[in-house]
Amino acid sequence: MIYLLLAVLCSSSIALIFKFSESNNLNRYIITSANYFTAAAVSLVLIFNQGIKFFDFNQSDFSANFSRVIFKGQGIFSAQSSQQWATVVGLIAGIFFFTSFIYYQKSVRENGASLAGTFGKLGILIPMLFAIIIWQEYPEDLQWLGILLAITSIVLVNFPFNKNWRQALRLNLIFLFIYGGIAEFSNKIFQKYALVDYKVLFLFWVFFSAFLISFFYSVKKVGRLPKKSELLTGFAVGIPNLFSSFFLISALNYLKTAVVFPIFSAGSIVLITAAGYLFFGEKLKTKEWASIVMTVVALILINI
Repeated sequence: MIYLLLAVLCSSSIALIFKFSESNNLNRYIITSANYFTAAAVSLVLIFNQGIKFFDFNQSDFSANFSRVIFKGQGIFSAQSSQQWATVVGLIAGIFFFTSFIYYQKSVRENGASLAGTFGKLGILIPMLFAIIIWQEYPEDLQWLGILLAITSIVLVNFPFNKNWRQALRLNLIFLFIYGGIAEFSNKIFQKYALVDYKVLFLFWVFFSAFLISFFYSVKKVGRLPKKSELLTGFAVGIPNLFSSFFLISALNYLKTAVVFPIFSAGSIVLITAAGYLFFGEKLKTKEWASIVMTVVALILINI
């Protein structure tokens, strides 16, 4: 459970740093690129520190492992095959990490932050659903109730009750839901089949891939040199961004997927809401207080 709490803390700090950057009119695209660069660089340091090799591939060994692990469901990848799995899944996941960010920006601009936030957080339903269907990771009865409360708290704190869904719904929201959910599911895909010792290699390829895409996107959209404050903010957010996924993967190694993702999202919302009230003077609405209470109850039920 400690890994899940650390993942929530890291995830919450990311949002609060971005809240600071938005209040100071810093360019979010430059910050995002610096963030991915920092996360990839720290991952690289951890890789060298652990003595993990790059491109230590054996295609015949990987093919045999792939058939045994994926199709027959027998065990997990060997050390060498885990490296190859981390590279392949990480590079692909980086695309979804960045793409979900793009659609979040579009959704905020066209549909408002509330509706975009709802679809973004509800993306956790994708890895939960896949885990139940593919791996039969069924929660216990009380855990089901806790999960339901956690999801309800997400909807409660974000859903625009005074608007019509039919008027607000747009394709970019659907894409945000799908891409964000797949990005989160990639962490589970790696953890399920590979040796967790290679998670830093997986995270390096995730953030390196996302950085390359983000860098070229920033050059195209911004068209100017970055400010020092933008780079420093990006560097600051990169470390919790890395360790958010790092601890999330560790949590998935001990807890069920259907338990981890609702608490990860709901817990982050609670901390962000509380910190916003304490440090940014944001007023809490009745539904936000209710969401905090529901999340606390959900945490208790899930851990009984």
